[in-house]
Amino acid sequence: MHQNLLDSVSLLGQQLVNGITLGSVYALIAVGYTMVYGVIQLINFAHGEVYMMGAMLAFTMVTSFKISFWISFPVAIVMCSILGILLDVVAYRPLRRAPRLAALITAIGMSLFLQNFALLIWGSQIKAFPRQTLPAVFFKPAVSLGDIVVTWLQVFILTVAVGMMIGLHAVIHHTKVGTAMRAIAQDKVTASLMGINVNRVISFTFAIGSAMGAVAGVLVGIYYNAIWPTMGYIAGIKAFAAAVLGGIGSVPGAMLGGGVLGMAEVMGAGYISSAYRDGIAYAVMILVIIFKPSGLLGKSTVAKV
Repeated sequence: MHQNLLDSVSLLGQQLVNGITLGSVYALIAVGYTMVYGVIQLINFAHGEVYMMGAMLAFTMVTSFKISFWISFPVAIVMCSILGILLDVVAYRPLRRAPRLAALITAIGMSLFLQNFALLIWGSQIKAFPRQTLPAVFFKPAVSLGDIVVTWLQVFILTVAVGMMIGLHAVIHHTKVGTAMRAIAQDKVTASLMGINVNRVISFTFAIGSAMGAVAGVLVGIYYNAIWPTMGYIAGIKAFAAAVLGGIGSVPGAMLGGGVLGMAEVMGAGYISSAYRDGIAYAVMILVIIFKPSGLLGKSTVAKV
């Protein structure tokens, strides 16, 4: 009986570690969704593909071009930021004054385009980062408490995720461009009349959101050691669910929603069945939305007439 209790505690501890790691990755992707929505009220369904491109670009650099992981990682982030800006300029900016449905359909179209573009370049096979291309320290335990093991890779993932969240908070609340983003989120017309370059700020928002998606893609790629051109579809849906769970348009809500979704998925897989992990995560989201439609940290809005 004593051994069973220890096994249960060890399983719970390990699942908590796994849940926090996965949740931090979902939070990074969800923040990209919610930032764009908060500024221009657009659900950028191509965001999952930006996440995928981050992983595929980093993989190509470390395998085909033999570039160090520590160089490939930031280069992939910069390239995805540029991709985010291009998405805005080419696909979304011409539709600023169009009905929202037009922009939504365009977002779905860009998602499919990027998926097929990646399939043409990399093929449909699942690829893995060769272990020798990654820092050896990633695979060593950082903390061991009985059967509970925290690897340096998990520490790295959590550190990068938390660092980016803190950096994003500083940008939004302590810089001029962050003030401009919040002003545009309140009223684009008034912001433009006050001298804010709306298009430039929106493109910056896409760049930041895409960078966070790229980071998540690389982290997932090295954590699960499996990447493929359509990986962004499921991850994008889950991140969107996390953004809705936390309160769409709320950056802290996206962070919290990602954490809750990741924890629910891991706990469901560990205690019920891995076959139902996605269903369990979505069930948690649905229950929260039923009782709090605006999300965990979202604000209810009242339409005035």
